[in-house]
Amino acid sequence: MIDFTDSANPQEIGYFDRGPVSSSTLVLGGLWSSYYFNGFVYGSEIARGLDVWALTPTEHLSQNEIDAAAEVELERLTPQHQPQFANAPSFAVVRSYVDQLVRAGAIDERTLAQVQKFVDRAERFSTGPQAKAAQANLHALANQLDGERYDDLRAALRGLARP
Repeated sequence: MIDFTDSANPQEIGYFDRGPVSSSTLVLGGLWSSYYFNGFVYGSEIARGLDVWALTPTEHLSQNEIDAAAEVELERLTPQHQPQFANAPSFAVVRSYVDQLVRAGAIDERTLAQVQKFVDRAERFSTGPQAKAAQANLHALANQLDGERYDDLRAALRGLARP
C-alpha cells in the first residue's frame, strides 16, 4: 500500500504476501491487483482467489485517517476511472489532518493543544444551545492557523463550522 499524500514523495505504508503457492514447484501466484473500497482493501490473488483486509493503525496510518477514509462510500468501484471525491466535513477528517501534521512534525505543541481542545469541545457541543458558539470557535481557530501547511486543516475546520 502506498501513501500518495505527498505525491512527490510516495511512501509504502503496508504490504501483504501470502507466500509461495508451492514449496517445491515454480507456480504462478501472487496478488494480481488490490484496491481500497468503502473501508476495506480487496486483493485478487492469481492462484487462490480473493482476499479482503481491514486497515489497522500503524506509525504511518492513524485510526482517525482510517475513519475519515471509511466515511467515503462509493456505489461501485472502477479503478480505471480514478474517481475524484471530497470528504464531507467531519470530526474524523479534521483529526486525520491533525494526525498528518503531527506525523510530519509540522505542528507545534501549543497549536496542537488548541486544535484538540476546540475540536473536542465542538464535538461535545455539536448539538444544543452551545453548538453555535462551538462552531464560531472552530471558525476562529481556522483563521488563526497561518501558513500553507494548514490549508487542509483550515478548510476542514471551516467545513465543520458551517451550521
